[in-house]
Amino acid sequence: MAASTFFTPNLCITPTVSVSISPSPSKFATPRSRTRPRTTKTRVLTQPSLTPLASLSDPFVLEIAETLEDSISSTSTSVPPPLQKLRHTSSQSLLSTPWPSRKDEPFRFTDTSFIKHSHIQPISSPPQSWNHLGVLPETQLPNLAIVDGYVVNSLSQLSELPDGVFFGSLSSLKSEAIMKRVSEFVSNVEGDLFWSLNGVGAPDLVVVYVPADCRVESPLHLRYFSVEGGDSGSKKLPISNPRVLVLVEKGGEIGIIEEYVGGDGNKCYWANSVMEVVIGEGAKVTHSYIQSQSLSAVHIKWTSVQQESASTYELIEVSTGGKLSRHNVHVQQAGPDTVTELSTFHLSFSDQTQDLHSRLVLDHPRGFSRQLHKCIVAHSQGQAVFDGNIKVNRFAQQTDAGQLTRSLLLEPRATVNVKPNLQIIADDVKCSHGAAISDLEENQLFYFQARGIDLETARKALVFSFGAEVIERLPYTSIRKKVESHIKELLNPVLKGSTS
Repeated sequence: MAASTFFTPNLCITPTVSVSISPSPSKFATPRSRTRPRTTKTRVLTQPSLTPLASLSDPFVLEIAETLEDSISSTSTSVPPPLQKLRHTSSQSLLSTPWPSRKDEPFRFTDTSFIKHSHIQPISSPPQSWNHLGVLPETQLPNLAIVDGYVVNSLSQLSELPDGVFFGSLSSLKSEAIMKRVSEFVSNVEGDLFWSLNGVGAPDLVVVYVPADCRVESPLHLRYFSVEGGDSGSKKLPISNPRVLVLVEKGGEIGIIEEYVGGDGNKCYWANSVMEVVIGEGAKVTHSYIQSQSLSAVHIKWTSVQQESASTYELIEVSTGGKLSRHNVHVQQAGPDTVTELSTFHLSFSDQTQDLHSRLVLDHPRGFSRQLHKCIVAHSQGQAVFDGNIKVNRFAQQTDAGQLTRSLLLEPRATVNVKPNLQIIADDVKCSHGAAISDLEENQLFYFQARGIDLETARKALVFSFGAEVIERLPYTSIRKKVESHIKELLNPVLKGSTS
């Protein structure tokens, strides 16, 4: 029998105080900048206050937000309305958002305390020299270079796009019609603290717009590069906040490639990225996401997807970099006959944390979804986290949803925390989920050795094939071959050491 849950409006009891504030204060002013209140009253509100008191907020969060706001205001001139809206809604959210701790369920297995103990510095401008960019990903595709969160047109190639397609920064957008459509969708979804920090600190908004019934043959390549950074082991942690909105109108089709790489060596930096994807009726988006940041970096990524009826979204992710790498994937099926496919492969070959938190909400009939998550932890201090949530609501009848996570642990003290979650309220569905965690099985290795194949070669073949199930789904040959080569390069030393 289907279950129902009813919610009552929240009552917020908030003291009303009179304060003295210096001229032109930041909205993130901390309690130290306010005088002692002279009078205190109590009132009961049926809605949360739009301006919570700083005394009820997290001073560390307010400090970061105020620093980001100052760095943006010092470089901004004319701010487009969608970006103004984004910054306003994000700043309001941060006034009542605490820094996450291990006591918070979404961060129970993900320790972010070392970020809090670092000296966080916003990157207020792109680098003046491009000498550091020798390893910028090569591509022959239409591409946009984003360096430390800033679009660099001189390193980009935006020609040969179909009529009506826009691919570039919001500040360079001339079409009022597209600007209006962007304003309708930007920041309509609420995320966590890192989502809101990005909204306050994003210097611009990258827009990918595909008009109705337009099929873009070549995928668009977003190349992210981090230059600013402290030396390995230092407390310096520069933060960048790139943000992208992909808007595909009814019947449109496009491929998006996101590729994140770090600078020379093991620089310490924080890439705090957000992508919002809106897919119209009958449209399709294929999203390839490759992350190979510095092993001393923090990489926190949000991908929020809204799908209209009969639309398709495909995500193929390969993540290998970062000391802490976390990807939040939220997908909302907002119409019937919708297709969602999520394929992810994470590799932790050092003392890294690779974290995937996904949430898929199905609200309409005949929705289809498949999620495959695979990870390898090849270091005794490595960790992987999978928190996958699928919710099938009451009206999502005849839904077909499947989720599978498999983890391979190659070292005795390697750690994986798996939390699959399938909630079903509809009663006419076909749903399944499964989880498996193991080392390489002895009978598999014996199968190879019995045929004259040595142990090292056998382990390599089994480990590479484990991740290949996801890597082979990358739809572009050049990207797929580069990723395969990179994975082999990372795993070869690990597997040699394990058989010696």
